[in-house]
Amino acid sequence: MTTSIHHIAIAVHDLDAALKFYRDALGLEMTERREAPEEGVEIAFLPAGEGEIELVQPMDEESGVARFLEKRGEGLHHICLAVKDIEAAMERLRAAGARLLSQEPRVNVHGTRYVFVHPRSGHGVLLELYEVS
Repeated sequence: MTTSIHHIAIAVHDLDAALKFYRDALGLEMTERREAPEEGVEIAFLPAGEGEIELVQPMDEESGVARFLEKRGEGLHHICLAVKDIEAAMERLRAAGARLLSQEPRVNVHGTRYVFVHPRSGHGVLLELYEVS
């Protein structure tokens, strides 16, 4: 089902301040910075090994990341796992009793299908499944 870790997302209040650490101090290269209006966030992408780190800043106070920051503060937001067939992965998770945050896969601006798995099903960790070819 899972092929690899696609990315690790870190929720931050200030993307520029976080980049001073992850890009400037750690030396990770930022390959892209863009808004993801479908999730209400701005993201900086920093490849690290086979996957990447995504620094995620809310664009408005109503986004899930804004609520996360209000409740928990900055830190690990979710781990994203790459899957070949998101429909099969979702069915397998449902059969195992996992709670998905949407009934159908969502689609990002690049056309990639994804779904989030509730943290209660992931033993306290929000998981994202990302369909890759």
